Amino acid sequence: MPVPGRSARPGTMEDMANRARFAAAMTAITRRLPFGLSEVVAPSLVGYLLINLCTFFIDLGLLGLFHSTFGWPVPVAVTLSYGTASATSYVLNRVLNFRSHSYVGKQFLVFAAVSASNYLIFVLGLTDLLYVAGVHLQLSRVIAACCEAVYLYCMMRWVVFRDAAPAKAGPAGGGLPGTGPARVPAGQAARVPPPMETAASAAQPPPPTATAPRQATAPRAATAPRTPPPATPPAPRAGRG
Repeated sequence: MPVPGRSARPGTMEDMANRARFAAAMTAITRRLPFGLSEVVAPSLVGYLLINLCTFFIDLGLLGLFHSTFGWPVPVAVTLSYGTASATSYVLNRVLNFRSHSYVGKQFLVFAAVSASNYLIFVLGLTDLLYVAGVHLQLSRVIAACCEAVYLYCMMRWVVFRDAAPAKAGPAGGGLPGTGPARVPAGQAARVPPPMETAASAAQPPPPTATAPRQATAPRAATAPRTPPPATPPAPRAGRG
């Protein structure tokens, strides 16, 4: 039965395996970060940086193609290149990084609103501002991308893909995210499950219980048999006179 708010088709086994491999790779990279960053950086941040780095190169390539080769105006070139890169980033982050299962329609509208705000503030506004100030177009785009990376990740994690719970990288251990030992709340002792009783152990007789030995009592001394006292003869009666 489909759960309300989630997609009806969870995906094939191959898709789930690809997601699991991507999550395991991001977790392994996060655990190897130096300077104690493995305790702070989430695996979803590493996946976001990797995905958006690839889409950023797509953005730069399309920007150079539209503006330098085709001679299109800067606003048109930036808009088309950014739109293509944003759509690619959304699909990859939804499927691989955050593994969200919400309906695409409502979620994509939220992502479109976030992308529009990011586009107006950083992509179009900051890029045009730096380009007018004399900075090279590609360098202006790089500076704007550094600013929008922080903004977009925060919005994706806590607004767009809020139904997904990104796993935190542990300091040790392996496996997929979310498979580590459960944390015990403060003030509560961890409950150890009782051992499972098998058929072999049930068939064995219970071990004998050790009892304390009884203290030895000293033998009673033999007593001589009691003899009745000798009977005394009755005293003679005085005769009548």
